[in-house]
Amino acid sequence: MDFMTKLERKFGKFSIPNLTVILIVGFILGYMIEIFSPAALELITLDPAKVMQGQIYRLITWVVIPPGPPSIFIIITLMFYFSIGRTLENSWGEFRYTVYILSGIIFTDIGIMITYFVMKILGQAELLNLYYEYGFYGASTYYLCMSMFLAYAFMFPDMQVLLYFIIPIRVKWLGYIDIAYLILTILQYGLMGYYTGMVTVVMSVFNFILFYFAMKGRGRISPAHRKRKKSYRQQVRQTQVLTRHKCAICGQTEEDNPDLEFRYCSRCKGNYEYCQNHLFTHPHKKF
Repeated sequence: MDFMTKLERKFGKFSIPNLTVILIVGFILGYMIEIFSPAALELITLDPAKVMQGQIYRLITWVVIPPGPPSIFIIITLMFYFSIGRTLENSWGEFRYTVYILSGIIFTDIGIMITYFVMKILGQAELLNLYYEYGFYGASTYYLCMSMFLAYAFMFPDMQVLLYFIIPIRVKWLGYIDIAYLILTILQYGLMGYYTGMVTVVMSVFNFILFYFAMKGRGRISPAHRKRKKSYRQQVRQTQVLTRHKCAICGQTEEDNPDLEFRYCSRCKGNYEYCQNHLFTHPHKKF
């Protein structure tokens, strides 16, 4: 990741702090639009034809569209994405996390626009219009969030979550399931002729594909590794507060009384230390 290190040194000041919070707030706004004014979603979707007409804002506003339909599990879903997003943000740092998320957005934009031009050249513009007529908006934050989860599963494969709030399962198995689901989705969209959907899936997780090959074989953080780091920090803190002097008679230390002076007794066998109050009055140890 030397390339990323060089980028961070040059452009680290442009990282977006608390990007996960911004994403979650955007999803909340998207849910409110979807609940109270569903038709307004069409105004912010990534419609390539509208982008070419000058509505450039659509290249960004589609990120507000939430990753799933409104349900009673909205809060749980948002809390889950917030948790994994913050974990990645803290593990990688703000700059690398910003690059990861923004690259997912940019790759999706590029893929959708290229697909649009290719389909127009092939004379399939009517098919594109049909997609949008039936609500296939092209770009979806569902796959963007999935790329976030796949990165989390790669970094912390042995972490456990409760499936259906009951069954404990390691996130790496959920990651494998998601990858299989992505492959099946791509094949299904291909059979439907929904090419923008295929491109959306591939390009939305393309940032994870690059990340995987860049970090393959290194960079994973296991629970055991985190436990060792935590244990080490605790030991360091304990070492820092260990006393240097302790009286063998009264047990007082320099922390108990900073004014006390301590000396070793040359007549005692062994390394016995005494405070000034017991240095000359203690019984000498001969064995």
